[in-house]
Amino acid sequence: MKIAVLAGGFSPEREVSLSSGSLIANALRERGHKAALADVYLGTNGKTPEELFTADTKYSYDIPKDPPDLNELKKKAGIGSRLIGDGIAELAEAADVVFLAMHGGMGENGQLQAYLDCLGIKYTGSGYSACLEAMDKDLSKTIFCAAGVPTADWICVFSENAQKFEDKIKFPCVIKPCSCGSSVGVAMAETREQLYSALMGAKKYENKIIIEDKLCGREFSVGILGGKALPPIEIKPLGEGFYDFTKKYQSGLTLEICPAPLSEIELSRLCSLAEKVHSALGLGDYSRIDFIFDEDKKDFYCLEANTLPGMTPMSLLPQEAAAAGISYGELCEKIALSAYNK
Repeated sequence: MKIAVLAGGFSPEREVSLSSGSLIANALRERGHKAALADVYLGTNGKTPEELFTADTKYSYDIPKDPPDLNELKKKAGIGSRLIGDGIAELAEAADVVFLAMHGGMGENGQLQAYLDCLGIKYTGSGYSACLEAMDKDLSKTIFCAAGVPTADWICVFSENAQKFEDKIKFPCVIKPCSCGSSVGVAMAETREQLYSALMGAKKYENKIIIEDKLCGREFSVGILGGKALPPIEIKPLGEGFYDFTKKYQSGLTLEICPAPLSEIELSRLCSLAEKVHSALGLGDYSRIDFIFDEDKKDFYCLEANTLPGMTPMSLLPQEAAAAGISYGELCEKIALSAYNK
């Protein structure tokens, strides 16, 4: 098949996406497909689809320690408010299927999916409405509650009126931009001074902000493939601090145990909740659902759902698939074929 792997984009998570896209394209080529990698935002640099599909390129991309400066990127691109670069539509239309290696922004909030739907192009992952629901933490947490899935208590505020809700905020708390992933803009606060500082940090990425009760306990992630849970993975950040952007993508900063050490009852409960979240949001052929096991309440609490899980060397979904006997290349091909056969 001809597979266009779309990555990058105008998002704080573009660096993670480009790393994922490089690995995906290489893996698909190794399995005999014609895979072409392109940055959705920067375009194809004047290359034709055929040139990209037939190029003998070994892709690679290293993730920096910090998220990108999107203002500088916008100046470099010089395309104003456009989110899709030159040549991307032509590349997608020339492909048998598009593999979305996007993270955050237009790649996970449904915009790109809606655009491809309008062009009649097949793509991997979930549809635009499910992506929108999962990306908006306020909306997705509301859906979790309606489905009977535990999640931390929260309030949703806008940065300009956050002080009006001071009496509703409990400490310690977690501050998150409403629609970012990879822990971009996330901070913990134990005092009002820390809260105000965290709100300013989150505001750099988005005005709509989630403030939720901080849960203490073990952290887990569950991949979903074909509607069924893969072996869960336990995440243990090393040293001080939480599972932030740096610890997620820099080697040696986090211990990841797969399959996670859980009792049969705990495993059944966790997998059941993950599948319930996947179904309640109407997600597609694969996703990844993140949880914390609250030590006080003795239950799993859903943090968020990821419609396009990372596919980097340190990403969780490939590790979980491997524990189920599915190699990285096979995983990429399964996802691509599933989208092609819809």
